[in-house]
Amino acid sequence: MNLDTVSLGRTGTKVSEVAFGTWRFGREDDDEEVEIGKERAHDLLDAYADAGGNFIDTADMYGDGRSEEYIGDWLADRERENFVVASKIYWPTRDDPNGRGLSRKHLRNNIDEILERLGTDYVDLLYVHRWDDETPAEEFMRTLDGFVREGKVNYLGTSTLGPNAWKVAKANELADKRGYEPFKLAQPRYNLANREIEGNYLEMCADYDIGVVPWSPLAGGFLTGKYSRGEQPPKGTRGATDQQFRDSYLTDENFDVLEAVEAIAEEVDATPAQVSLAWLTHHEQVTAPIVGARTVDQLAENLSGTEIELTDEQFQRLAEAK
Repeated sequence: MNLDTVSLGRTGTKVSEVAFGTWRFGREDDDEEVEIGKERAHDLLDAYADAGGNFIDTADMYGDGRSEEYIGDWLADRERENFVVASKIYWPTRDDPNGRGLSRKHLRNNIDEILERLGTDYVDLLYVHRWDDETPAEEFMRTLDGFVREGKVNYLGTSTLGPNAWKVAKANELADKRGYEPFKLAQPRYNLANREIEGNYLEMCADYDIGVVPWSPLAGGFLTGKYSRGEQPPKGTRGATDQQFRDSYLTDENFDVLEAVEAIAEEVDATPAQVSLAWLTHHEQVTAPIVGARTVDQLAENLSGTEIELTDEQFQRLAEAK
């Protein structure tokens, strides 16, 4: 297969219609075992690139920086210009009272550390990973604008700010007034089982020409079809160990959504995961959903969701299944 390319929001940069998320790279579990080490991370990146993928998503705190290091080592053997790399900044990466947030001090320190780990002079897209109510928007928007002017960052985005549409709008109004670079991309949680951004947030993104790059397109695995209504979650799944996950996703309303997904999956001869991803890639406001994977086979299945054609009627049935 070969992924199609789309515009990165309202910018001139082209990206794959599905981004590859690397939050599991270098991540340690409770037993301090690394979930995805460097060798498997590189196998996954190879498979993504072989499928025509060029949009790689990471963050400075993924795997305590190891995710960026793995990506940097992989990019060292390739043409950097062929890939669009996004990272995020906010969370602590060192034990220091100024080691988190969006203060000028933290941002300036961490952007250089991000670039060093990635082995590059710039990142294509830098998201603020969370909002920082302790730092004035004037301070961090001016600092982020400086990164763009210095050539360290091409575009700015916001991540995980679904309930805070007005804060993003206010920051972009400030940027417009001061002549700063605005937020051009947003990375909220969005999937068929979680629609919290529908309404104000998506409307704000449309009004401010902000592209949407959603994470958790499969609702943490719920939309793969591995869970059944009224039955105990299978052993080894997130639902078996995470009470918050069970409370959020294993509800009657979400199983109604899953049944609609499974019905359409049968109609188009696809898996529930592929249909769930196809719905997002068909969504007019979505730039590129972010998929993660533990194995090359899992990644291949997810990417194949881009080949699923949904009719307008099927898309609408899914949109209304909530």
